[in-house]
Amino acid sequence: MYAYGGAFSDAEVRAWLERQFERYRDPGYGLHAIIRNCDGMMVGQCGLTVQRWKDSDVLEAGYMLFFSEWHKGYATEAVKGCISYAYDTLGADEVSAIIRDTNLPSMNVAVRCGMEKRESAVKHYRGSDMLHYRFSCIRE
Repeated sequence: MYAYGGAFSDAEVRAWLERQFERYRDPGYGLHAIIRNCDGMMVGQCGLTVQRWKDSDVLEAGYMLFFSEWHKGYATEAVKGCISYAYDTLGADEVSAIIRDTNLPSMNVAVRCGMEKRESAVKHYRGSDMLHYRFSCIRE
């Protein structure tokens, strides 16, 4: 949770869960558990959400894994699946990943999934200004 500036409080967790349930209702997609095939353990989450970026909304493939599961290919596999779903099922032309400037592992996942760094912006979150990059891939 370092990209978010620390762990969520109980109230923030409840609010986050409510946002996810609302996303499942409308627009009908959101974040889902990443389950390891070999033992059925949850190792993280990934999915498509609509996120505000500057003055418009973008379709984002968001992902977060337990630290112990980094560098095993799970995020790359999950994000590639999200991109395929966005193109093939949702008819999207572009999928983004909004990544904090200090999160090199997530930037590497985005690049492995065919995304390029497009632009930057400072987001104010939990009392701090944080530089973020928007990576994206565009359907050919």
